[in-house]
Amino acid sequence: MKQSPGNSILSVRDVSKSVTQADGTLHILRNISFELERGSVTAIVGASGSGKSSLLAIMAGLDTPSSGTVFLGGKDMFALDEDGRAALRAQTMGFVFQNFQLMPNLTALENTMLPLELAGKRDARERALAMLDRVGLAARVQSYPRVLSGGEQQRVALARAFVQRPQILLADEPTGSLDGATGERILELLLELNVEQGATLVLVTHDEALASRCGRRLRIHEGNVGDCED
Repeated sequence: MKQSPGNSILSVRDVSKSVTQADGTLHILRNISFELERGSVTAIVGASGSGKSSLLAIMAGLDTPSSGTVFLGGKDMFALDEDGRAALRAQTMGFVFQNFQLMPNLTALENTMLPLELAGKRDARERALAMLDRVGLAARVQSYPRVLSGGEQQRVALARAFVQRPQILLADEPTGSLDGATGERILELLLELNVEQGATLVLVTHDEALASRCGRRLRIHEGNVGDCED
């Protein structure tokens, strides 16, 4: 398997994504290349429909590029089959989404335990309880998502993501469905947890104020990506 040199945790190499439509070809991403250093905090910004989520899906190996590839932890993701990519994600990545993606039939504790149980961790309950306490939900561990507020649901999602101690965490509009004050608290918690664990954070957002809190900003426009200038 090809290996990516250097200290980058993730390297995007000449990635393009196009789809064929009835009226022609839509170019979503055009020959995008960049690297993310270990421990960095990067925002990917751009207007709605600019391709931010498409890029994130390719970075995670959840979607395939039309051309180019992505190296994760030095491994060429698209030299792997789908099962291989899934295994690599499980070993290295965590995810936080705008709509939380909690299992409605599981409690906050069970949602947080789930990735640990799937990985065969015997201490799943203890680790999940400790993480829920860290995000301020020790009193809500037996609550189901339907009785939790949006902010509480997102804190469960953060606990579920960080309990695995991922090397890289991908957050897609994590405050997009929350009010301003709640979103700010979630962002603070996200950044605190990221510093504590030393993970690499990629934050996809259309919110320029939120993006300004990140060490690096990449702007996507008309399928191209470049560093933002202050």
